[in-house]
Amino acid sequence: MKKEDIDSLKEIKKLGFNPYAHKFEKNTDISKIIENYKKLKPDQKDEKAKLKIAGRIRSVRGHGKLYFFDLEDISGKIQLYIDAKNISKKELMLVKLLHPGDIVGVQGSVVKTKRGELSVLVKEISILTRALTPLPTEWFGLKDQETRYRKRYLDMIMHPEVRDMLIKKSIFWNSMREFLIKKGFTEIDTPVLENKTGGADAKPFVTHHNALDIDVYLRISAGELWQKRLMIGGFEKTFEIGRVFRNEGISPEHAQDYKQMEFYWAYADYEMGMNLVEEMIKYIAKETFGTLKFKIGKFDVNLGKKWEKYDYAKEIKNKTKIDINKTNLEKIKKKLKELKIEYEEEGFNLARGIDNLWKYCRKEIAGPGFLINEPLVTSPLAKKKEKNPNITERFHVLIAGSELGNGYSELNDPVDQAERFAEQKKLREAGDEEAQMYDKDFVEALEHGMPPTCGFGMSERLFSFLMNKPIKECQAFPLLRPTEKED
Repeated sequence: MKKEDIDSLKEIKKLGFNPYAHKFEKNTDISKIIENYKKLKPDQKDEKAKLKIAGRIRSVRGHGKLYFFDLEDISGKIQLYIDAKNISKKELMLVKLLHPGDIVGVQGSVVKTKRGELSVLVKEISILTRALTPLPTEWFGLKDQETRYRKRYLDMIMHPEVRDMLIKKSIFWNSMREFLIKKGFTEIDTPVLENKTGGADAKPFVTHHNALDIDVYLRISAGELWQKRLMIGGFEKTFEIGRVFRNEGISPEHAQDYKQMEFYWAYADYEMGMNLVEEMIKYIAKETFGTLKFKIGKFDVNLGKKWEKYDYAKEIKNKTKIDINKTNLEKIKKKLKELKIEYEEEGFNLARGIDNLWKYCRKEIAGPGFLINEPLVTSPLAKKKEKNPNITERFHVLIAGSELGNGYSELNDPVDQAERFAEQKKLREAGDEEAQMYDKDFVEALEHGMPPTCGFGMSERLFSFLMNKPIKECQAFPLLRPTEKED
């Protein structure tokens, strides 16, 4: 802050104003004024209106006896018309000291200027917060993307569409919650700190629990193995919306700290799950965006059309000529090299190789639809198909070349689950840090009997896709490396 800013702050105090007020009782929002008085004619007033609004000054014009401020709140922007004859001398002196960035409260009536500008005719004005550092200029400031992320509060001021997006994101999650509750699901919180991670193939964050003096993991799923315990305990429909943490790479589609929803539905299978998920996603999209048609990257996606089903092995064979049911690791490595697909050698195995091939193939699938018939080797928690034990009753939501949700008929055979955990343990010991941990306690819980269950999870990636933006852009405060000044 500069000396002149401190001096002006002192002048405001000398006038008898508190530059950091305790409260201001608004009685309306700017958007309501605009809506209620949109039919007012030029040079017409409503002196009976007794408005009390507050917000941030975005621009200041005029001098002498007339001043015009642009005032903005969360709902919109409106002009303040300040005539010296309508306010006290002390308030006029305050007005001369105000600048863009200051937060003020005003009382007044409504007028539409000769030029047709709807305005609040100010009769009282007070400062609520003095901004000691000026806002960036509208045309030249805050253009760099990293600066926008680092100073997100300024990004929200300079680009109101960021605020609008975050409001949409709130509607997105609330509509999901509303949908599931209407369908009879109960929301239950499960642990974020775990002794063993489960429910996904991902590398976890590790932290230390001082009171217990043990290392614990930040969860990589929204309570999958815990929600299955709820099914064992007698619940039939549960869900959770919460934070998930994965210590993996950064990309436009992936974050490491994000929100996810998972539901579990007793006595349902993956076919029933797909029907419910399709209905839910359509509901969420309509409630949040008011449409089922979206432009996502190079794809035009219509969620309202028939959702297709894509066979995992057939799609890979059609696009790569590899039959995953008859291949081996060396053939897959050769094909990945041919397709110029990079992968980490350490811990690389057949399951990882098949998964890399699939991720290459999915890029041209617009959807909407479901990926089905996924192999057992890539699905350690899904139930086998009765007629073909090499594939599972698993599905992924496919939209715009990516998987935006994962579900399956849950494995409830404790012997089968123990064997699959043992295989995953071998993969971890061979260097695959994303393979799942052997959870003895969960296997024991399954031995008490879990009903047939469908589980499904999806994250805020769906929201970022529907916004047609990178996931980091859709987060309020994305994580960044600290600058040297912050060290």
